[in-house]
Amino acid sequence: MSKVEDFLTTEEEQEIVAAIGEAEKNTSGEIRVHIEKETSIAPIDRALEVFHHLTMENTKERNGVIIYVAVKSKLFAIYGDKGINEKVANDFWDSTKDIMGHHFRNGNFKQGLIEGILSAGEQLKKYFPHQEDDTNELSNEISKG
Repeated sequence: MSKVEDFLTTEEEQEIVAAIGEAEKNTSGEIRVHIEKETSIAPIDRALEVFHHLTMENTKERNGVIIYVAVKSKLFAIYGDKGINEKVANDFWDSTKDIMGHHFRNGNFKQGLIEGILSAGEQLKKYFPHQEDDTNELSNEISKG
């Protein structure tokens, strides 16, 4: 599978967007998914570039998270903003990456993304619980490059 368009069906994309909404019900954190064909640099470095390109650092608590996937390169990364990194251990995203990697290795990309998103929401809830005045600061739609 080498095309971004073939990575997920429209229905699968809608399920992933719904999972983002579900995960964000319990946290003030903001989660985005970005999918592109390939990367020539380390996936975490590309995730950081995309994070800034999407202006995800513009959240009130600096608690945005991007899940980055390079389809043809078969690489992915999770990057959390400054507000998260100041509060959590360096291995904070490891369990989420493990869940996703297990599903990805078996070709279950939709399920990997959904479970990764829900795991990220649970992790974020510990440090950034949902607030009464919380607004959705970033789009839940999947971005593509």
